[in-house]
Amino acid sequence: MMTLPVDDIVSLIPQKTPFVMVGKLLSVDESSTRSSFIVESDNVFVTNGLFQEAGLLENIAQTAALRAGYMAQAENKLVAVGYIGAINNFEIFNLPKVGDELITEIIIENKIFDVTVIAGKVWHNENLLASCEMKLFCRQ
Repeated sequence: MMTLPVDDIVSLIPQKTPFVMVGKLLSVDESSTRSSFIVESDNVFVTNGLFQEAGLLENIAQTAALRAGYMAQAENKLVAVGYIGAINNFEIFNLPKVGDELITEIIIENKIFDVTVIAGKVWHNENLLASCEMKLFCRQ
């Protein structure tokens, strides 16, 4: 496997600029993954200096994609494309500002065939900003 943290994440996810909502892969273990992301002023999800709800959702989903890409590369497989199938219990506690570093963690709750259910949380400076559960479908 690659050494963590991984700064060059572009090859690990199917998304491309300007739609990349993760910056660095911090950790991966058997059931969880952590990423970081700094909100830039030119981000497509920034409005009036705040990173919007859709950006937080995409950040969680891309953290899952980052995990899948990391695992695929470790096994010398192609990086698969995934799709959000469902979002449950999405809660926003605060919107981050331009310049804030987000730390996002996903926990694998269940995996059956090509479907993975994750719990995702986004923090800034130890403050929980958002959380949800996502059902993700992966196409090989």
